[in-house]
Amino acid sequence: MIFEKNVAIFFITFFLLTLLFTGILRVYALKVNIIDLPNERSSHSVPTPRGGGIAIVISFLLGLLWSGYAGYISLQICLLFFVAGFCVALIGWFDDRGHVDAKWRLLVHFCSAILVVYACGGLPILYFLGWELSLSWFGHLIAVVALVWILNLYNFMDGIDGLAGGQAVISTLVMGLLIFFLYDNLGYANLHWLMSVSALGFLFWNFPRAKIFMGDAGSGFLGLMLGALLLSASHIDQSLFWSWLVMLGIFIVDATFTLLRRLLRGEKIYQAHCSHAYQYASKKHGNHRIVTLFILIINLLWLAPVAYLIYTHKNKGLFGLVVSYAPLVVLAFIYKAGANEGTKSPTSC
Repeated sequence: MIFEKNVAIFFITFFLLTLLFTGILRVYALKVNIIDLPNERSSHSVPTPRGGGIAIVISFLLGLLWSGYAGYISLQICLLFFVAGFCVALIGWFDDRGHVDAKWRLLVHFCSAILVVYACGGLPILYFLGWELSLSWFGHLIAVVALVWILNLYNFMDGIDGLAGGQAVISTLVMGLLIFFLYDNLGYANLHWLMSVSALGFLFWNFPRAKIFMGDAGSGFLGLMLGALLLSASHIDQSLFWSWLVMLGIFIVDATFTLLRRLLRGEKIYQAHCSHAYQYASKKHGNHRIVTLFILIINLLWLAPVAYLIYTHKNKGLFGLVVSYAPLVVLAFIYKAGANEGTKSPTSC
């Protein structure tokens, strides 16, 4: 296949495409005043152009079409992923440029999630603690809701330099390596690495000091596509389902812990806030770069080894998930995820 012969050229090409597109989008955003002004949810104090995540969208979707043309993923999956990702990115782009009512955004999110679940065939049969679990149509419903949650939590977690882009690079790189070396599936490994290089091209503009932000278009798209990769990889082997959840652990734990704590306090969960653990951490340490690097190190030195060990103990995926999440929950508690923010100025995140 073409990816086997020219794999280096393929990945370099899409890395450079994202790098170039992000620079062009920065110039465009400055020209038409698509600027992220500091507000009560911001972790930044300097007005910065946003919408750079569209470069990731363009590169990945072009690579996705190439993947379908090359024949290493089915054309149906290719086209449905394309439509779902495009719709989420489009509604996010409109929201970046102005404001789109939450009900319309959620409608697009749910419709796109349904397309992804249909393309993947729903949840696979899962094995844990000696039990076999097949949820049938109820599993499809759970998968749709979970995809919408992953999509939105990725948006919640896109708040400091390099965090969302770096998470995408590391998680897809690691999962691609597992799929290639442990399951000998070059096709889906390449699809994961395509996301890695696409996000890496954007990261050069977003870290260590952001010259442009990802925006809702990019973060929503990344969340949905990472969820799509999770679901599709799960059908290669169900252990990859647990491994993927492990690799997304920091985002899932921080966002979920924060949401639950705010719900218990009776707050409006749709209201802007800056009470995630990573936001408190960046304020405490006074540096986005330290927090982002620390999170990426956790991914590489803690979560990635656990994700691998799940392969060697296939029936203990749930146990591996609990073990990997336990210290993350402790960190979320230490850094006061979801804690009451009190009265603060708009730029105090």
